Amino acid sequence: MIKITSLTKNFKSGDINVRAVNDVSFSVQTGKFVSVVGRSGSGKSTLLSLLGALDKPSSGSIEIEGTDITKLKDRELIKYRGQAIGFVFQNYNLVPNLSALENVMLPMEYAKIPKGERIDRAKYLLEQVGLTSEKHARRPGKLSGGEQQRVAIARALSNKPKLILADEPTGNLDYQTGKMVFDLLHNLSKTEKTTIIVVTHDLEIAGKTSQTFKLVDGKLEK
Repeated sequence: MIKITSLTKNFKSGDINVRAVNDVSFSVQTGKFVSVVGRSGSGKSTLLSLLGALDKPSSGSIEIEGTDITKLKDRELIKYRGQAIGFVFQNYNLVPNLSALENVMLPMEYAKIPKGERIDRAKYLLEQVGLTSEKHARRPGKLSGGEQQRVAIARALSNKPKLILADEPTGNLDYQTGKMVFDLLHNLSKTEKTTIIVVTHDLEIAGKTSQTFKLVDGKLEK
């Protein structure tokens, strides 16, 4: 379960104190697929950075399966982020000189998982996301946008994270491919029992998730 309590993030913009996330509280059951919507500047990206332990809140708590990540030290945060949180980005962020298989294996290498196990899991995950075996050896530049996003999703799942955070994962895709990626994430939340939080501008996608949270000027509206 993900439990967010009174989460606040302040920062300075010149002489002005900006409250990018303003006393936000919500919870998400394990294995649910939820969305966060809001206009540009509403605080979505800041919230995602806080949930992904990429930034620290000014106050409040973030509990992921019982661990309050706001209380972890920097070294503990780096380790926890690598093991418990997976990221899917709008621009895929794949390593261009690595194959699809090698991209998925990379987080497992950092986690010091044995090579044979890394290869087996990477192949399994690529098959789970629908990338056929003849494309496993291709580099990102030889894959379509939809195929690159499939690889990115498989990579996010590689270390069996408790939480996947997806930042506009369909933003660079056409409608049909975007729908396919959305359906894939939805199915994976069930089969892998992974909690997925997606930030999106697409209200049609948001309307199909288990829960939808709307941010307005850093505050949560139901």
